[in-house]
Amino acid sequence: MKPPPVSITCTDLTLRFPVYGVDAKSLKKALARVAVGGRLGRHSGVTDVTALQSVSLKLEAGDRLGLIGHNGSGKTTLLRALSGAYEPDEGVIEVQGRIAALLDLGLGIDPSATGYENIRLRGRIAGLTAKEIDARMDEIAAFTGLGPFLAMPVKTYSAGMQGRLAFAAATAVDCDVLLMDEWIAVGDAEFQKLAHKRLLKLVERAGILVLATHEAPLLKLYCNKVMRLDGGIASEVMDIRRVDELLAT
Repeated sequence: MKPPPVSITCTDLTLRFPVYGVDAKSLKKALARVAVGGRLGRHSGVTDVTALQSVSLKLEAGDRLGLIGHNGSGKTTLLRALSGAYEPDEGVIEVQGRIAALLDLGLGIDPSATGYENIRLRGRIAGLTAKEIDARMDEIAAFTGLGPFLAMPVKTYSAGMQGRLAFAAATAVDCDVLLMDEWIAVGDAEFQKLAHKRLLKLVERAGILVLATHEAPLLKLYCNKVMRLDGGIASEVMDIRRVDELLAT
């Protein structure tokens, strides 16, 4: 049977986060002084911040979408919503295909567990079966370059070693939809070259890429579409050739 086509559809997606224990008037004054972040409001008697407001987009196989906008504009929130981490308050998200979300490399890392145990844990979080993890264990272990340290607790690792482990485990998945919050660079210069090649292969295999970044050269190199977010409000999805126009606004 032919698998369903890969796609992402967002229709009028709105996400709100409740704010508790803060005076609404004081918060409103504070938010008025900053140029980023969502809008303050009240729904069902609760003070909240609207992080995304009526965002709509449609992506199909071959689309490489770059998300741009200031810090706090809603890029990461949108990625998390697409990954399934957030449930919409309004609107609908429909994703066809297996998702890999490279949003937080530290997610699921247990400092008291060994490197091998953490590879298994990250694999399960990514949706791999125990059999799939076993089949990829040798390749992941070899890519980390950590050798016998993989049998030791992660709390004994340096920050660079932890980064190698997390990156190797997170990028060992096969996916149809790849979500990335900034292009990942971990480890020393030599490992970064290997990591870059590994990421490129992952991007090439994915049907759809959604990449949030502040780096215009990366957008032009890896994306064919672009969308700007400002205070949770999204522009239309445009051709990447219009990225300089969007960055200038």
